[in-house]
Amino acid sequence: MKDPAGKKERGVLIIVENLPVPFDRRVWMESTTLRARGYRVSVICPTSNQYNLPYEEIDGVHIYRHPLPPEVSSAAGYLREYSVALWYQWRLAGRIRRKHGFDLIHACNPPDLIFLVALWFKVFHRKKFLFDHHDLCPELYESKFERRGIFHRLLLIAEWCTFKLADTVISTNTSYREIAITRGGKDPNRVHVVRSGPDLNRFRRVSPNPVYRQGRIFLVGYLGVMGEFDGVHHLVEAAHELISNRHRNDIQFCLIGSGPMLESLKNLAKELQIEQNIEFTGRIPDEEMMERLSTCDLGVDPDPLNPLNDKSTMNKILEYMALEVPVVQYDLTEGRRSAAEASLYAEPNNVKELATCIETLLADPDRRRTMGMEGRRRMEEKLEWSHQGPKLVLAYDSLFEH
Repeated sequence: MKDPAGKKERGVLIIVENLPVPFDRRVWMESTTLRARGYRVSVICPTSNQYNLPYEEIDGVHIYRHPLPPEVSSAAGYLREYSVALWYQWRLAGRIRRKHGFDLIHACNPPDLIFLVALWFKVFHRKKFLFDHHDLCPELYESKFERRGIFHRLLLIAEWCTFKLADTVISTNTSYREIAITRGGKDPNRVHVVRSGPDLNRFRRVSPNPVYRQGRIFLVGYLGVMGEFDGVHHLVEAAHELISNRHRNDIQFCLIGSGPMLESLKNLAKELQIEQNIEFTGRIPDEEMMERLSTCDLGVDPDPLNPLNDKSTMNKILEYMALEVPVVQYDLTEGRRSAAEASLYAEPNNVKELATCIETLLADPDRRRTMGMEGRRRMEEKLEWSHQGPKLVLAYDSLFEH
């Protein structure tokens, strides 16, 4: 195929296993950016309740979805999930090669097993392989089980194989880039940092709606997944410290998002007798999410310190900053690199200090305003997708030049 200018139109196959597209915002921004650049883009991803069509075309991107078995947190459960996913990915990749064609496989982890699909097409069909490094799987295991051992070593091997096979690596931050170069042995010229900054044309502050305060003076927000590593129970416990121990019944908490820990978090709020001050919204439309966050006096990232979180960039921080919402978080390496002066930092994993930072910032409206403006400035000048998309295109262009 050729584009109207006569140049060959390159085909890209993006494979992502943990989230459907277009719900995965990073993958969707990458897909649409590449499509606008003239690449022919296909995506393989899982289904979900909201995105359950096996195939659809959105904005010129071909999306193929496959089912996965129910998530089970055990070795057997992971083995089954990954085996099923690899089978579907390999079959769908063959179908896409015949129907649409592609020159490159762009693999988004976790897990670090998609290289097995890429290996087949690289060896037998001479396709290029780009690794889009979303998560540190060995650190994920270490953080979850608080040990290393044989499974940690196997994850390191899978990661090394992925780096070794990759022609180019995209890292989501500088910590990940350092790992690709040191642990992965990659040439620094083949490792590009492409952050997951939101699109500021879509993420814009709107008029606040006081109804979300539910009659209270202050509103504190959380946006994100409610899983094992996200530390949302730290925020619930900080809310208890403020409401019950410091008698701050003037604060309402709004927790936006869903995940496997949602019901246990609701139960924790009931046990602590603060459920009247905490609203769990579940997943909500983007328009309502932005209105709620625009009403918040501050946003909290309660991700605790562990080997994974310290090196990872949390999208929620960037989204707060895009909406001019000042941030409170634990003092983690990449969290500070993202927010800088737009955040207050508590001692890692210290719930009482997290509560104190929230209380300190609520008491200072001028500081909140200044921090919110600083966060938006950092997004506009450095972090938003308009600065990241060209880096993605550069990584692609340099790959096809070799």
